[in-house]
Amino acid sequence: MQKISRRRFLTTTIAGAAGLSLFPLVKSCRVSPNDIIRLGFIGLGQQSLHLMRGFNSIAGVQVVAGADVYGIKRRRFEKMLNDHYSEIGENVRVQTFEHYHELLDIRDIDAVVIITPDHWHALNTIDACQAGKDIYLEKPTTFTIKEGVETVRSVRENNRILAVGSQQRSDRFFHHAVVSVRAGAIGKLDRVYAYVGDFPAPYDLPEEPLPADLNWDLWLGPNPYVHYNARLNPPISLDPPRNETYWAEWRYFKETGGGFITDWGAHNFDIAQWALGEDDGGPVEIIPPGHDGAEYLTYVYANGVKVINRPYDDAMTRGIKFWGEDGWIEVARGHYDASDPALFPGEEELAGHGGIPYETGVPHLEDFIMSLRHRREPVVPVEVGHRTCTTCILGNIAHELDRPVKWDPALQYFVDDPEAEKFYHREYRNGWSL
Repeated sequence: MQKISRRRFLTTTIAGAAGLSLFPLVKSCRVSPNDIIRLGFIGLGQQSLHLMRGFNSIAGVQVVAGADVYGIKRRRFEKMLNDHYSEIGENVRVQTFEHYHELLDIRDIDAVVIITPDHWHALNTIDACQAGKDIYLEKPTTFTIKEGVETVRSVRENNRILAVGSQQRSDRFFHHAVVSVRAGAIGKLDRVYAYVGDFPAPYDLPEEPLPADLNWDLWLGPNPYVHYNARLNPPISLDPPRNETYWAEWRYFKETGGGFITDWGAHNFDIAQWALGEDDGGPVEIIPPGHDGAEYLTYVYANGVKVINRPYDDAMTRGIKFWGEDGWIEVARGHYDASDPALFPGEEELAGHGGIPYETGVPHLEDFIMSLRHRREPVVPVEVGHRTCTTCILGNIAHELDRPVKWDPALQYFVDDPEAEKFYHREYRNGWSL
């Protein structure tokens, strides 16, 4: 591949039918058969299936245990793993539990993969840290800002490794875009369109009967009570086999999630902050739509750059467009475009794992395993995930208050705003505490 035209690049099979390619930034692990990293999964829903397949494809890794409050998901998890190990001729004992603390008590589990709803992330993570486990944590890191601060503290006090599942940082397209922007390839950065979607809505689903083997009280955990609806926990079947046909919708309601602002903001606002050099910072002002001339949710940073929740195309692609004085770069999953051919990735960036499903995220998972083996920080450590999550949550707070909010990234607190301070954390159900 000596040269590649802009047109050919945008239509290449690398960004083909699924548009879901990943490109590794680290080499695969090379280990002896006895040097095994054993993983336990906390949360066995749809995303766990992708991660299980990804980790199972990495040499020297075994998924050996799972915990979930839904009995049928535990049985599915066991069956899939037993079938996998039988197929490859390995004798691995697989265990499942209703309560994740039982999984944490298993001494020879090296790390846990946390894929629970957002309101469980902080307690899951802090308990795992105290149990001496390293952690791969799905984004967004926490439900509240205070939970994020305490999660970071627990990871560091217990000397744990925590990687956040923001896979786009391990994608060569996003990596090249960020490196180019930070190197000044498009001149001084003026603004960033980072489109993620809409705010969470009030919970308005009708109450439905609980499945017999779903522990709803334990699913709620610290979360204030909401009644059950299958849209929060999609039904599955073992006979005939049928997995989830839609993403669990707890993420779209403000009582149980942060809407697209946290769900996709944890990806696209994350890339924007990476390019701005704000991995240890954040915005200083958050402006909701309809205020101070803002048509879209707008984050203002100390250097004057604005990150705007605005689509860059008519298709409303969830992607990012960097606008500089000398040009622009736009990037999304399976897509890259720029104002000048010189801004396009080179041959190395184009070579990679064509056709790997994005949610499987093998290069991102490989990076986590390499971090465990070499005791070094992953691509997205806990502080970076927390800062991105904080930015997302601040967007929802400004929207809820229906006015701009001032934020001090150094203090990680609001500026002279007692009303906003009420959203720093939220009250847990009786019997639960952070």
